Amino acid sequence: MTGQRRGTAIAMTEPERDAFLRTQPVCRVATVGAGGHPHVSALWFVWDGTALWLNSLIRSQRWTDLDRDPRLSVIVDDGGSDFTRLRGVELRGLVEVVGETPRKGAPVDELREPERLFADKYAGGRDFPYDGRHAWLRVTAEKVVSWDFSKLRRDR
Repeated sequence: MTGQRRGTAIAMTEPERDAFLRTQPVCRVATVGAGGHPHVSALWFVWDGTALWLNSLIRSQRWTDLDRDPRLSVIVDDGGSDFTRLRGVELRGLVEVVGETPRKGAPVDELREPERLFADKYAGGRDFPYDGRHAWLRVTAEKVVSWDFSKLRRDR
């Protein structure tokens, strides 16, 4: 994975980045369309400390794009109207399908942790819901960039 070359003064540390990714509810996923145009959509996600996991509808533009070209960029951010509160992480890399498509609940060792994290984050710890319309995508980041503009205030 490639590190951050610019903006190191506002970059999150690895523990800050991990905590941020574990607590944010929504990411924005950018895929490459058939004509080379970007397609951006919002999704729930979980971070396991190494990979970002997306539970995606398999009948979606995002899935079609990723089936054709596995490259994507994911942004997780928060902030507001105050510039010094802007924080975020961008992960660029490749996606791979893990488990059955669509996911119906057959045991898959690799999915035990992401499904537990997803259930804890979005379902109050109840069992992960299988609906026969979604499947798992694992994002392996080739490059990670982060920013936390509140670090600029600390330097003054």
